[in-house]
Amino acid sequence: MRLLTLFGATESEIAADFATIVEQRAGALLIAPGVPLAAYDQVRSLARRYAVPTLFSTRDPVVSGGLASYGTPASELLRQAGIYTGRILKGEKPADLPVVQPTKIEFVINLKTAKALGLTIPETLLATADEVIQ
Repeated sequence: MRLLTLFGATESEIAADFATIVEQRAGALLIAPGVPLAAYDQVRSLARRYAVPTLFSTRDPVVSGGLASYGTPASELLRQAGIYTGRILKGEKPADLPVVQPTKIEFVINLKTAKALGLTIPETLLATADEVIQ
């Protein structure tokens, strides 16, 4: 397996990255956390056009047509931020607060997108998903 690392953030950079993905015949695309939310629409559109299975780190792009996501739900991150904010407002020093790892990971699959890409998702994988979008 060969790994391509691409860093497109603007529309033209993302388009150029997809040209590379198609040229190199990449089998799939992983969108890392931190990609600008505005880029998701373009990524989903190009992934559909070029039939590139794409895994996101959050649920929302999958609800809007992405293939799958695996990551910490935004609600969990916001809950933890609220806890930290409360502790700081009560007088604790931010430097004294522990680093907390997320404890909930969510796996979401969009079957409609899988079908459009010509993919069959195994039943065993569907059974492990937290949500399957029909």
